[in-house]
Amino acid sequence: MEKSRFTNRHVLITGAARGIGLEIARHFAREGAVLSLLDNNENNLQKTVEELKAIAVEAYSYNINISNLQQVKEAISKAEAIQPIDVLINNAGIANETPFLEIEENDWKKIIDVNLTGMFFVAQTVCRLMAKRQKGVVVNMASKNGLDGEFGYAHYNSSKGGVIMLTKTMALELAHVGIRVNAVCPGYIETPMSKEIDPPEFTEAFVKQYIPLNRPGKPEEIAPIFLFLASDESSFMTGQTIIADGGQLAGQKPGITLLNKMKL
Repeated sequence: MEKSRFTNRHVLITGAARGIGLEIARHFAREGAVLSLLDNNENNLQKTVEELKAIAVEAYSYNINISNLQQVKEAISKAEAIQPIDVLINNAGIANETPFLEIEENDWKKIIDVNLTGMFFVAQTVCRLMAKRQKGVVVNMASKNGLDGEFGYAHYNSSKGGVIMLTKTMALELAHVGIRVNAVCPGYIETPMSKEIDPPEFTEAFVKQYIPLNRPGKPEEIAPIFLFLASDESSFMTGQTIIADGGQLAGQKPGITLLNKMKL
């Protein structure tokens, strides 16, 4: 296995047990990182650790709820004791589809607690350690939905808009202590979570109507962006949001009538 950009660097990843988080962990593993993986699904987490250790990677797991500050502090303290944390990939997040007028208090709190408050808890705890060393990198998982609205996702959209503003403010406040902070905004990516929410016929219709590249994205197309932002290759970037959405935010996709007129 070739080891390069992250050899012996300690990378902490939240939501690492499946989907984009799992793919991010695989990509860092291939480049030699020491991994601390946080997730609330113990079975999936153990499978991930076993997979990564099979390719001679040093990996540790922490089964926690990131919206519980005490659990976050305990897990990060244990991870830091193994080796100082160099990179935080703040990826954990959840979603469900509920019209605005039907969102219950508990549904709202659950999404905000994990996607925004939990991200804040992890980031603040890790960055307090990084600040003492005057170096570190944080990459937050935002979303295309943090930049424009989508029907049925008022709670999710709000949480991801908050992540973008959290990212910008962290970048401003932490630059003087050597910490860079950026965010990634994926569009419609085919993950276990998206498949739980959307049936195949919905995905096909959504792609046809909204995504110029005419397909959903894949986790393996998003993971390299996190590695780039975590690496020295992006050393002059902070406070940025990188969009990977198949062109969805570029503008309105033309309908079939217009395409026919253009003879495409």
